[in-house]
Amino acid sequence: EVQLQASGGGLVQAGGSLTLSCVASGFTFDDYSIGWFRQAPGKEREGVSCRSADGSTYVGDSVKGRITISRDNDDSTVYLLMNSLKSEDTAIYYCAAGSGLSNDYLSVGGYDYWGQGTLVTVSS
Repeated sequence: EVQLQASGGGLVQAGGSLTLSCVASGFTFDDYSIGWFRQAPGKEREGVSCRSADGSTYVGDSVKGRITISRDNDDSTVYLLMNSLKSEDTAIYYCAAGSGLSNDYLSVGGYDYWGQGTLVTVSS
């Protein structure tokens, strides 16, 4: 059974930092790109960042310069460090796994498996 377990969300003040974790199981982790997405109330799900299977990094414009994504293939885990958080970063954050991605690393449609999400709330 494929599982993607996102954790690390919570309430943080604006300007603060948070690290999200995504632990994967049930598939060959090394062969998949792992992406982070977020969805705020009333908005579409958007791509935040991706660490591809070949080690490349992709970052969405809305968080560029404020996030760092890393992956540990030995532990099948991807981390998302978010700094200088803003109220507009408030959303449910999801991790997802996809194979065979080319130009769609930050597109929802490119991913095969999704986790359940973790809520990040940034207070101003």
